[in-house]
Amino acid sequence: MDEKTTPETAVKITGFNAYYGHNQALKSINLDIPENQIYAFIGPSGCGKTTMLRSINRLNDLVSSFRREGEIEVFGTDVYSFRGKKDVLELRMGIGMVFQQPNPLPTTVMKNMLLPVKEHYKDKHSEMVELAVRNLKNAGLFEEVEDRLNKAAMKLSGGQQQRLCIARALMLNPKILLFDEPCSALDPVSTYKIEDLLMKLKENYTIIMVTHNMEQAARISDRTAFFYQGEIVESNTTYNLFTVPENELTQKYVMRKM
Repeated sequence: MDEKTTPETAVKITGFNAYYGHNQALKSINLDIPENQIYAFIGPSGCGKTTMLRSINRLNDLVSSFRREGEIEVFGTDVYSFRGKKDVLELRMGIGMVFQQPNPLPTTVMKNMLLPVKEHYKDKHSEMVELAVRNLKNAGLFEEVEDRLNKAAMKLSGGQQQRLCIARALMLNPKILLFDEPCSALDPVSTYKIEDLLMKLKENYTIIMVTHNMEQAARISDRTAFFYQGEIVESNTTYNLFTVPENELTQKYVMRKM
């Protein structure tokens, strides 16, 4: 078989359990996520999707009651093998994250773009600006904000702010991008632009996305995992999961009968 048809595993999750105090949020999760694809997590609220997403870059470490069992490997490296705060920070540099609500900093568009690299690199200002422009173009935003780079990012529309956050996440050259319901607060036109952008970005990045919008998962994801009560009921290619689900519970969910 041609190697191009067999993508490398970007994220391998093995026997993963997650707890908040005595409450078990995830139960024995096993999942292989291929590189350069969009992998969607679907399921009802409270089923563990976001906990799983945030465990990949260890954001759940910030919750004092959180603990876990099992492994998450990113390109062969166990993310929980990183011990010090500096090491965990470096891990997160390689795993960008975009949240449900756009969260630009209360400063200019360009300063939003430059802050991540200023904190970690000592490149010349002109080189950092060139990188910022390139990533604004990669996010499909540059032409819309070219004359507003030194104006307040908070004055952009919601969809533009979200694409700015995506462009900012690209500044540290991550291998993986995590999205937690990135379009839930956006209008249909902005949602279309974000979806079109993600389809382009997967050529260079592995994308893992939590979404309650099943039409969105069906439109743009390559593979989908259905979470229910902390477990993965079924994972498959998106086409198969939505058209010929193997599990009756999956069928009920995608047909909105539960």
